[in-house]
Amino acid sequence: MKLVFAGTPEVAVPALDALIASERHEVAAVVTRPDAPAGRGRRLIASPVAERAEEAGIEALKPAKPRDEAFLARLREIAPDCCPVVAYGALLPRVALDVPANGWVNLHFSLLPAWRGAAPVQHAIMAGDEITGASTFQIEEGLDSGPVYGTITEAVRSTDTSGDLLTRLALAGAGLLVATMDGIEDGTLKAVPQPAEGITVAPKVAVDDARIDWNTPALRVDRVVRGCSPAPGAWTVFRGERLKLVQVAPVQEHTGLAPGELAPGKKQVLVGTGSHAVELLWVQAQGKKPMRGADWARGARIAPGERLGAGDVG
Repeated sequence: MKLVFAGTPEVAVPALDALIASERHEVAAVVTRPDAPAGRGRRLIASPVAERAEEAGIEALKPAKPRDEAFLARLREIAPDCCPVVAYGALLPRVALDVPANGWVNLHFSLLPAWRGAAPVQHAIMAGDEITGASTFQIEEGLDSGPVYGTITEAVRSTDTSGDLLTRLALAGAGLLVATMDGIEDGTLKAVPQPAEGITVAPKVAVDDARIDWNTPALRVDRVVRGCSPAPGAWTVFRGERLKLVQVAPVQEHTGLAPGELAPGKKQVLVGTGSHAVELLWVQAQGKKPMRGADWARGARIAPGERLGAGDVG
């Protein structure tokens, strides 16, 4: 089939590569978000998908909005049979959805109807899911509500960050997307409506959502830290400044520490939660590089009874 691939971040590149390598399909163009300012100089940088398309000699369409007339005219001119999508980052209007004969097919990183929305992997980890996966489905105007073509499953490991899990799902999901294109082309694959039960929603995780509540149990603190890594990054407040929590580990013994209370030692630093304590393995103070929790605590010269999370950021 002739394809127009839609995607923007690095996580979409494995699927694009797999489609380019496929002998059965032609990637005629990609659709991606416009170049965006980045770095200290704030110069415009192309998306990872746009960069990969340029390397492969594939046309990159970068509409400000996917309802732009110039973009729609070019899409109709290309006349794709299908438009596979991975993390494009913009809502597709009906006028665009109607262009390809086989519609737009999204690779979504959850087992639908669980975790519909922008951040399925982060929410799966924060919720303590033991199994997640990826789904391919026909895009409709609703939020990730279209009928499903296929799924794969993936175990959530106890130490997984959202970055770890997303990397594995992106690689495994690339094969699923190619298999879905194959099945659509030869007519052996039919989309099945999603069940009405089991729907959960995974909105984008905002910075405020990543602030640690030390009154919650240690397992919850660990899940939030892992779910928010690498972005937006879990954090707390220490002496009026933001302290990023890169990695923590729940401890089993009861320490008698109050929620947020710090207990520095020679080789480790513990923090009280609503249940057991957690050990601060890696943290990042404002304006500093990540460092081991024990090293940070020695430099901070923590006083007895000092707590994390008290007060607002100054």
